[in-house]
Amino acid sequence: MTIAPERTVMPPEEPEPLDRLVELFEGSPGSDVAVLATPSGKRVPIPAELVELLRDIVVAMANGQAVTVAPHNQTLTTQEAADLLGVSRPTVVRLLENGEIPYSQPGRHRRVLLRDLLDYQERRRHERRVALDELTEISEDAGAYEATAIPRRTR
Repeated sequence: MTIAPERTVMPPEEPEPLDRLVELFEGSPGSDVAVLATPSGKRVPIPAELVELLRDIVVAMANGQAVTVAPHNQTLTTQEAADLLGVSRPTVVRLLENGEIPYSQPGRHRRVLLRDLLDYQERRRHERRVALDELTEISEDAGAYEATAIPRRTR
């Protein structure tokens, strides 16, 4: 089996077929067994993980978003990594040099594996959640919510 390269698909000009698919996905509980019918009439069950992915793709495209499918071992440039993280390329380079994201440098240019970038993104998301929970707990203990519950005139 060959690994498919990265591929980006733009949403169709006419969203009506996607709208029908969104309705179809919303109308069926996740426990339903989905099948793929081939032109020859053969019916093949679709694994639940793939059905979930198809649902996400259909909803994104119905909302006018392009969708990119890439294998986790896809190698990215620092600019592609920056675009995916929503930061500048120098910020990504700094993250690489600080050891926060593994990378390789086969020549002059750094390369990052998509899976390493996604791992970093998930770690940061978890760290932010933990920090926010701690901040909320500190605020509750200090009575900060009660202190601001009654609006005060400032003028």
